[in-house]
Amino acid sequence: MTVIGLTGGFGTGKTFVGSIFRSLGAKVIDADRIAHTVIKKDSIAYRKIISVFGRDILDMSASIDRRKLGKIVFESPSKLQRLNRIVHPEVIKIIRKKLKSFRRRSVTVIDAPLLIEAGLASSADKIIVVKCSEKVQTQRCGNKFRIEREEILKRIENQLPIRKKMGAADFVIDNSRTRSRTRAQVRRVWKEIVWK
Repeated sequence: MTVIGLTGGFGTGKTFVGSIFRSLGAKVIDADRIAHTVIKKDSIAYRKIISVFGRDILDMSASIDRRKLGKIVFESPSKLQRLNRIVHPEVIKIIRKKLKSFRRRSVTVIDAPLLIEAGLASSADKIIVVKCSEKVQTQRCGNKFRIEREEILKRIENQLPIRKKMGAADFVIDNSRTRSRTRAQVRRVWKEIVWK
């Protein structure tokens, strides 16, 4: 099995690129989706997060309101680190378990925004970084997440700079322009990895 680590910055289009890989036959493990499940009500991570950040981060149904939590942690690198120390080990555990169960698949993609920061890069045979211009990045984030530019920039600043991620990449996909152009880049990468 070939494992592709897919990463990039907030709003660069990793999910779209992951969906193209899926359409080509890859199994995709979505780290963000896993992170959402590990903080569900009454989970181990849920209880730890409440003990650190308090009950003000809960919504009316006592679930963690990710927007409230995001506003707290993206204001403070130390608080973000505390959150990551709670969530990352749980996410990594599930990803590694999924990789074992997908052993017979020819290609598996780990779609993880913090692939490098969380130490998951070592689980990948090839690393792909998705990039786009800051203008496109902030527009996409504003449209998708309905958050202000200032909050978008704080989130971007709290991630490893895209240039550093690109330094660890085997392939870089520029998702600044049209979807068809991005699809063409992904297909080229797919041929190079899978048809070698």
